[in-house]
Amino acid sequence: MSGAVLQNAILGLFLAALCNGLSTSGAEFGHLPDNITVSEGESVILRCKIDDEVTKKAWLNRSNILFTGTDKWSLDPRVSLVNSNDSDFSIQIKRVAVADEGPYTCSFQARNQPRTAHVYLIVQVPARIVNISVDVTVNEGSNVNLFCLAVGRPEPTVTWKDFKYDLLSEGEFLDITEIKRHQAEEFECITNNGVAPPDTRRVRVTVNYPPMITDVKNMPAQLGKAAILRCEAMAVPTATFEWYRDDRRRVESGSTLQIKNEKTRSLLLFNNVTEKHFGNYTCYASNSLGSSNASMLLFRPGAVYSRAMGAVVSSGPGVCLCLLLSLLLKI
Repeated sequence: MSGAVLQNAILGLFLAALCNGLSTSGAEFGHLPDNITVSEGESVILRCKIDDEVTKKAWLNRSNILFTGTDKWSLDPRVSLVNSNDSDFSIQIKRVAVADEGPYTCSFQARNQPRTAHVYLIVQVPARIVNISVDVTVNEGSNVNLFCLAVGRPEPTVTWKDFKYDLLSEGEFLDITEIKRHQAEEFECITNNGVAPPDTRRVRVTVNYPPMITDVKNMPAQLGKAAILRCEAMAVPTATFEWYRDDRRRVESGSTLQIKNEKTRSLLLFNNVTEKHFGNYTCYASNSLGSSNASMLLFRPGAVYSRAMGAVVSSGPGVCLCLLLSLLLKI
């Protein structure tokens, strides 16, 4: 008979002797807790308290033999015997994996009676985000659907956080119907199962919309002095700016004026105001989604502006008298 066959035969007899009385209550010897919980990657020691009457002993994981006495049967290098004496028969599992979860049995024979102590190893895995939407750019009015998938043991919760309004939404999916420009922001996905600190990741949502000019006003200017006309426009993508004179001539930078375009505004800079500079100017802002325009006046201080006529009238005694007569005729 070969050595391997003989070893298996001896083992079979040993296990038969141990398992012959498995139905016998082991409370007298079962000092292990019903469950031991450990996080993935940690080490755990499974302890089995015995006494000096024990003649045979073994550790099993389901039907797999780990140790018989001091003889190691497991091929797993992470499993080791940490104690084997008259009072303690304990094993250690290093770098615990999810596959290690399950029932473990310490079987021993004392005073010719088989006894067992049972423990169930629970392996927890910290919540972790495994897949999430990439940053997205949409046009205003579109629907946005974000997802955030997470794994962990126990099953983790998934929550979406809206930073701008401090709102929370439960679940893996976040749906925004007909998104508005003010909803453009970062959304944070938070997953947690209580095993470790929550795992978080963010998704940026950019909302495109056509330009909207927000700040336009007429500007008085003195001859020989500097002056500025400003045109503010909010837009995504960023707007491009153009300037036109009252006769629809496009304004170009030159020796007496400059155009300075910034991210959200355009400046029309007059270095040395002359008579020819006074008049109506139109700011034109555009991007791929549309355009917007607004007009403003560069006028001499003290001039009277008629919105109905769209003209600037120089002030003086004659002008005042004409205005007065005009008012009297309307009475």
